[in-house]
Amino acid sequence: MRKLLAIICAAMILTGCGNEKIVSQELLNVSYDPTCELYAAYNEKFKIYWENELRKGKVILTQSHGGSSKQAKKVIDGLEADVVTLASSYDVTQIKNAGRIRGGWRKEFPDNSSPYTSTMVFLVRAGNPKNICDWDDLIRDDVKIVTPNPKTSGGAQYNYLAAWEFARRKFDGDETKILAFMKKFYDNAAPLDDGARGSTKRFQSGINDALIAWENEALLAKKNSPDDYDIVIPSLSILAEPSVAVVDSVVDKKGTRELAEEYLKYLYSDAGQEIAAQNFYRPRNTDILAKYQDIFKPLELFTIDEAFGSWVKAYNDHFADGATFDKIYN
Repeated sequence: MRKLLAIICAAMILTGCGNEKIVSQELLNVSYDPTCELYAAYNEKFKIYWENELRKGKVILTQSHGGSSKQAKKVIDGLEADVVTLASSYDVTQIKNAGRIRGGWRKEFPDNSSPYTSTMVFLVRAGNPKNICDWDDLIRDDVKIVTPNPKTSGGAQYNYLAAWEFARRKFDGDETKILAFMKKFYDNAAPLDDGARGSTKRFQSGINDALIAWENEALLAKKNSPDDYDIVIPSLSILAEPSVAVVDSVVDKKGTRELAEEYLKYLYSDAGQEIAAQNFYRPRNTDILAKYQDIFKPLELFTIDEAFGSWVKAYNDHFADGATFDKIYN
């Protein structure tokens, strides 16, 4: 009898006294600068969902942030991200091309694996003392701007492409005038930071007249210091579609595929979409987006595909070594 009781007790210990064995898993989300607050809030909500609703065991969620293109390179070079949530599909495609993400990743989640959107706006000093209203005001001799480096920052690439398309329309495609516009744009810029958050901090320190920023970054700055800044919505801007993907080579090695897939899937839930909106990203869910119409102002947007053919073509034409940006910015 004693032997039988000992066997029963040992079995109960191994199985958690009759419950399922508690398994602890870790997930690393490698993202870009301005999503820091978004994923801090999201991780808290997802942890409750995973542990209490799905009852899948304990989970440890960690974040890594930096310039989007720089973050993609870290993953390519071996940083073991379970998921990436980067500024553009181009950055994720580079990881795919390195063999770490399988083909067809854009179809694994809705909306081409882009659970929320954003755009680019201007953050200016309170009262807009330089009367900055549109992209062509940013090349005036009396205006200095802050923007990150397109070589390392996805947000900076959106900034560049939005300015380029504005100039293209303004000058009816005259490339000489477009190049002159873009050169003046970067002549007016402070030294270029690696990522969007670094540029925000530079502007908040009192440097220059306008920050070309992610909409969510500008809204966050305005929320935190309402008397210090105003937001200017230009006549034309770009649809920014941040992309998410499971890093297949890592999750297969670690055994975290189910966790990683559920982590990204939950971004599309009502709870995930609410968190996106509360952190000033435009949710894909139109009903939830409508609830925040006082925050997200309507504006004219164009897409990368419409103006530049594709992200790959835009990158090769403008940001690859020796391409247009290198010719503009010394």
